Amino acid sequence: MGRPKRVFSSLLLGLLLGPSLTFAAGKCERLIATGSPDAPPFLWRDPQDPKHLIGANADLLKHAATELGLKVELLYAGRRSQALEEVRSGRMDLLVDAPLSVAELESLDYVHPPVTYNDIMIWNRRDQAQPFNALADLVGHQGAVSERIRLTSPFNLAVKERLGVERLPGLTEAFQKLMLGQVDYVLAGHYAGMAMVQTLGLSQDLIAQPTPVDKPGLYLALSFNSACNDSWLRGQLAKKMTESAASGLSSEAVVRNQELWKAQLLQPASVSAPNK
Repeated sequence: MGRPKRVFSSLLLGLLLGPSLTFAAGKCERLIATGSPDAPPFLWRDPQDPKHLIGANADLLKHAATELGLKVELLYAGRRSQALEEVRSGRMDLLVDAPLSVAELESLDYVHPPVTYNDIMIWNRRDQAQPFNALADLVGHQGAVSERIRLTSPFNLAVKERLGVERLPGLTEAFQKLMLGQVDYVLAGHYAGMAMVQTLGLSQDLIAQPTPVDKPGLYLALSFNSACNDSWLRGQLAKKMTESAASGLSSEAVVRNQELWKAQLLQPASVSAPNK
């Protein structure tokens, strides 16, 4: 009689716990992600499908999700501020290219390490007598940046306090001013700057200095209000991001998407190409 009682007890326990365990394991079968629509090659709006976002960060999240058995969709949610609000509220699960912000730690869980890094370079004219290699070299000279650029908080503060920098709508305007001698340098991301310089036919005229002056990370950031935000998912995403960096997968994704964006810049598109 002892054994049947034990079997019955096990079956009863299974019935009681089974549904809750199944729910816990299956509550995040699908992730809805969003981010900046203007941050190539990391993330931008798909000209062929404007409701969705594409880019290196999108590719890396999709790769991780596939290995974890999750479905993921990268949706356009409007400007960066609108995308952030969609994730804060829990209407979307995560940002795929979030800059680290102390102010957002109250609403977002950042997954470490970053998905990608954006090396910020000093761009000069090749014929300039004085190249700029560090932040100190820029003091007293006029510079320009795209208003869409994202810098780390300490570097952004240093730029505001120490440098004369004009913020322009995009890289096209910034590089044109540099070519005309109206500014002495441009601060721009390595990959976006390279693609734009090549597209504008200025590769022989403009050059990036070899050492980045800033290196902001772009993170996956899960909303506190997302039903998918649990320790298992955060841990697995952190593991996958670490593996992507170590294997070179993240670097490959950035280079591949840089070429894709550059090709799109050379062709008419229904969604105007963003500058960064």
